[in-house]
Amino acid sequence: MPLVHFFETSFGRTTQRRILLIKAQFDGISSWGECVAGEHPYYSEESIDTAWYAIEKELAPAILGKNIEQGTECQAHFARVRGHRMAKAALENALWDAEATAKRIPLWRLLGGQRKEIPCGVSIGIQDSPEQLLDKIAAELDAGYQRIKVKCKPGWDLEIFKRIRARWPDILLSCDANSAYRIEDFPLLQEFDQFNLLMIEQPLWHDDFYFHSRLQKVLRTRICLDEAIRTARDARAAIDLGSCKIINVKVGRVGGFSEAREIHDVAQQHGLPVWCGGMLESGIGRMHNVALSTLPNFSMPGDVSASSRYWKEDIIEPAVEVSKKGTISVKDEPGMGYTVREDLIEKLTVRQLTLKM
Repeated sequence: MPLVHFFETSFGRTTQRRILLIKAQFDGISSWGECVAGEHPYYSEESIDTAWYAIEKELAPAILGKNIEQGTECQAHFARVRGHRMAKAALENALWDAEATAKRIPLWRLLGGQRKEIPCGVSIGIQDSPEQLLDKIAAELDAGYQRIKVKCKPGWDLEIFKRIRARWPDILLSCDANSAYRIEDFPLLQEFDQFNLLMIEQPLWHDDFYFHSRLQKVLRTRICLDEAIRTARDARAAIDLGSCKIINVKVGRVGGFSEAREIHDVAQQHGLPVWCGGMLESGIGRMHNVALSTLPNFSMPGDVSASSRYWKEDIIEPAVEVSKKGTISVKDEPGMGYTVREDLIEKLTVRQLTLKM
């Protein structure tokens, strides 16, 4: 699926997404999951191709023919496979969707959600020029989004923040470094404090707690951990060390809804807010993000935005829309609450595999 506009981070520029979808069928029910892995193993160790391998050879065979009544049971079946969390999430989330459909309840209610609408923010990638970035921010604010997040890296940070704050001194603004900074950058990162940022997301190494703890001690700006939080155990360790004051929960990154809920609960018990990050998902993954965002501790606007920000034509209908006050209303229909456009998926499909009992 080609993106409406390129999306650039410190890892590089993305212009299109090759997306791996799971369709689960049993007892007259069809349900869907989406793997959020990228084309390359840059954000995590996984890629679309490693996920395909893990699902075909290990994960799908682990559940085919099993009597599974709840999506959360997948964790036990997948336990002997280390890592491959994005592959696991694609399968597990499809079964959560199936469970909600079978029980005739919305997925968000099955998860324990409480919000009827969720607050929305946007993530804006690195642009070709500061002027282009400012134009994009203006457009997203006009669309009603409640929080603006900009990607940053050395050389695309202080001057960018100065220009944003000069034009919009009071907007809710955060930044995401995707691990672009190092210990020698501590003085530079301390200068971020002057911009009244909501947070700085994952400034240091993707797998680090210790140096983030050291950095948080010298920053007023709250650190949000993203890539480093893969499990509820990681969340406990980061909180105990003081490595962060906010956690970004991405259901695909952590292996599925079961682990995402556990991370949510750990953060809530320790008084840390969480929010839902995005991975350039199609409408299927986007609706799973919406469902997760209804849990009570998702108190900050997430990166769950309208389909039209990314795709000319989404694979669900109706397309996801954001209200002028920057919210998405959840639906009361069973499962995801949206219709999957299987005709469009078939048109876009370049590879397909069917696994049976």
